[in-house]
Amino acid sequence: MRSAASSSLPLAAERDRRVQPTFWDQLARNPQALTGSMLVAIIVVVAVLAPLLAPQDPNLPNPDQLYQPPSLAHPLGTDEIGRDILSRMIFGARISLAVGMAAMLLAGAIGISLGAISGYFGGRLDAVIMRLADTFQAIPSLVLAIGILAVLGAGLSRVVLAIALTTWVAYARVVRSSYLALKEQQFVEAALAVGVRPAAVIVRHILPNAIGPILVILTLNVAGAILTEASLGYLGLGVSAPTATWGSMLVQGQKLIRVAPHVAIFPGLAILLTALSFNLLGEGLRDILDPATRGG
Repeated sequence: MRSAASSSLPLAAERDRRVQPTFWDQLARNPQALTGSMLVAIIVVVAVLAPLLAPQDPNLPNPDQLYQPPSLAHPLGTDEIGRDILSRMIFGARISLAVGMAAMLLAGAIGISLGAISGYFGGRLDAVIMRLADTFQAIPSLVLAIGILAVLGAGLSRVVLAIALTTWVAYARVVRSSYLALKEQQFVEAALAVGVRPAAVIVRHILPNAIGPILVILTLNVAGAILTEASLGYLGLGVSAPTATWGSMLVQGQKLIRVAPHVAIFPGLAILLTALSFNLLGEGLRDILDPATRGG
């Protein structure tokens, strides 16, 4: 009897592992994550294939087609100098996604590095990094971004840097809390006992176990970065003309809202849809990757 019972334990464990849903199974069953991922995938495909999908040159003016409403020739109409709005929006998706992703990857690199150092080593180093984070968090992000661009000047790389410097704090705080809990685990003590260097422990042993919350923040903050880029473009601090960006298109359309409202409406809807898509994906990933949320 004892032998039969003990032999059934591995079989039960194997059966539990088999019925455990994978990440992709949970993604398919989560309406928010599934909808968000599909919308994000569509936007990414449009941005990547912009030269093939855009019906016209996005920067080509046409004085004979000013302020044209949506039509077969121009599905979303034309702007104040006759440029095709659909073509400009398709190419503008490239800028918005590039700024959003690049800014969040840079912010992640800064925040994850500082948060890992702060959480693992603690002490005075932790206090200094957290006070630095408090200082950045005390300043409204848009105001800080405007100040940085006022010093550095406008431009794509500078916009990315400005947004990254206003958003790294969220990564640092989440990573710090994860490292504070994980550094006490037995697998960390075992790694240190066999002579693994602290730098390797931080990167190879602890970081993979903290990746879930990081992915959630990354996804949610991409939407915020896109909105910030649009706001900076609206204020004239974004990417230089004539490069098509949704923010710059929106600011131009705002001046024409009574004459040609479509010039502002379509870029605004694109910004709204993209931000909503990344927010849906981020919320869905939070449900999947955060045990506390999933349990609730």
